Amino acid sequence: MGSGSSLAGDVSMNSILTEEQRHKYQDPGTIRTILSTAKTIAIVGLSPRSERPSHFVGSYLHAEGYRVIPVNPQATEIFGERAYPDLLSIPDPVDVVDVFRRPQECVEIARQAVQIGAKTLWLQLRIVNLEAARIAEEGGLKVIMDRCLKIEHGRYSGSLHWVGMNTEIISARRGRRYF
Repeated sequence: MGSGSSLAGDVSMNSILTEEQRHKYQDPGTIRTILSTAKTIAIVGLSPRSERPSHFVGSYLHAEGYRVIPVNPQATEIFGERAYPDLLSIPDPVDVVDVFRRPQECVEIARQAVQIGAKTLWLQLRIVNLEAARIAEEGGLKVIMDRCLKIEHGRYSGSLHWVGMNTEIISARRGRRYF
């Protein structure tokens, strides 16, 4: 278990956030709530190339039943969904904005996420921008930073260990889904 951790499933994963920031932006209860209530995820930076991490995450989430909306000005369609050049172009409601872009691009993405009425701004592993987090929070969004949406889904659905990831939960029983 990570230092200062009190939950069996709390994996620090070498986060670049401070312990206080991890508590705020990587809260397991918040993550579980997001995963169990979200239906539509707009992935900013979703690549049509299958070898890219964003494609792998999007493909997984699509297979798990989420509607994945690609946000990529260079693409026309990914996973059978029309791709949009930015969040403001999406005509449908979005629950989670999952970001695969450089940290310095996140401020504008946060502004757009607030403008479209998204519920969560999720910055992927190694993506940290505290100004973007502030903008999103002031706009009423939940914020997760420096976490992978696919890894978190797999961990809380009980399937992460099937691909060799250590969930830090020791049990002889098969994991149960939290949502």
